[in-house]
Formats: sequence, structure tokens, C-alpha cells
Amino acid sequence: MVVLEMSIGKQISELRKKHKLTQQELAKRIGISRAALSHYEKDRREPDSDTIIKLASFFDVSTDAIYGFTQSNEYIKSTDGTMRVREKEERDIAKRMEEFRKDLTDSDGLSFMGEPLSEEAKESLTEAIEHIFRQTQRLNKKYIPKKHRNDEDQ
Repeated sequence: MVVLEMSIGKQISELRKKHKLTQQELAKRIGISRAALSHYEKDRREPDSDTIIKLASFFDVSTDAIYGFTQSNEYIKSTDGTMRVREKEERDIAKRMEEFRKDLTDSDGLSFMGEPLSEEAKESLTEAIEHIFRQTQRLNKKYIPKKHRNDEDQ
């Protein structure tokens, strides 16, 4: 089961302080305003996914760490010390992505606002969909009532 250990704002603040950075320094390094960072840390606003990714990359942590999720049996520690989603979940996501890519390449005349999608646009769309699959899978786990969870989900 995934447990929210602390808010996103609290997690960002903790990571920033751990790295001995001011809000101004961190904001400058990841390309956002100090005011925006302040709003995030005070939980007045939630960062968009691009900012979450920038923060995770900057602090060299997973996006789950930014979201404040604890380690539970959803994650296993790999030999290099990083946390990985269980293999079954990775296979499920890979299968969904394979189906999505097949649908994307098999469709005729796929376009956006009347213009055909370039290969670069298709790849970008695929990456965004994979991110959505991962987010949705993680968020849905929080809301499955205990009586409907598998032993694996608990």
C-alpha cells in the first residue's frame, strides 16, 4: 500500500533544507520563480508535472519521493540502492504502452488541429501517456478499499 508520508510542499522544503539551499537558489536552479516555490512549500499550489520532474532530477530522487510517498511493499530496493516499482507493475505498464504504440502506428491520419503528427510528436505523446499510466496506477492504489485489495496491494 502506498502511504502519503508528508505533503508535496513539506517534502520540497525538507529536500531544499537538506541540501542547504535558500528558496531563491533552488528556484533559480530549476527555472521557476521564488514566489512559485514558496507557494509549493506552503501547499498553496501544487507544482505541475514538469516542475516535479525538475525537482526530482535536481535532488536525484524519484518523483514519488517528491510526492511524499513512503516505501511500502509497492517498492523493492534494487542492488544499486534505488527504489523500483515491482516487476509485475512494470510489465503491466509495458504491455499497455505496447498496445498504445500499436494503436498509434496503426491509425490512419492521426493529426492534431488538422496537421498530421510528426514522429517527434508521436514520441512525445507516447512519453506523456506513459507518465499518465504511472501516475494513475499509483494514485488508484491509494483509494482501493481494503476489502477489495489483493494481498499484493496491502
